[in-house]
Amino acid sequence: MFKKFSLEEVSGQNQVKASVQRKIRQSIVDEYPGLEPVLEDLLPKKSSLIVVKCQNHLNLVVANNVPLFFNIRDGPYMPTLRLLHQYPNIMKKFQVDRGAIKFVLSGANIMCPGLTSPGGILDDDVLEARPVAIMAEGKEHALAIGFTKMSAKDIRTINKGIAVDNMHYLNDGLWKMEKLE
Repeated sequence: MFKKFSLEEVSGQNQVKASVQRKIRQSIVDEYPGLEPVLEDLLPKKSSLIVVKCQNHLNLVVANNVPLFFNIRDGPYMPTLRLLHQYPNIMKKFQVDRGAIKFVLSGANIMCPGLTSPGGILDDDVLEARPVAIMAEGKEHALAIGFTKMSAKDIRTINKGIAVDNMHYLNDGLWKMEKLE
């Protein structure tokens, strides 16, 4: 998704109206209730909120020139990894085993066996088509953010194929873009 992401991929950016800003804030609170106490600090009502439109129907939500959330088409908003590292408990988590780490960090999707092996951990509450944080065995912070292709129960029973689409990972183009000028 963000493997070679750069400013050239930005097709337009516009400051959103207050009504759109409220809608974005509400959908973020609905998806991540743990962010509600700090949402005013992240997305202040008084400051301008900018939505950056990129190729492939990708939208970035930017406040104070810092990308905070992204979504594809009208899908759920997902936090950037920098934001997830600040507030690590806002998302459901899956953990991959040590063998999968280098592949995830190069942008590969997360396969079922990497989550069901002895080093992997699944959150059984996660349903299909939900954003999840991808943790690494033995590490403190998330290494990727993904979108589930099947529920946690299906991942356990089927144990074959792609479990999570890797959307954003450490050292990809969005991670390297600390500020959007």
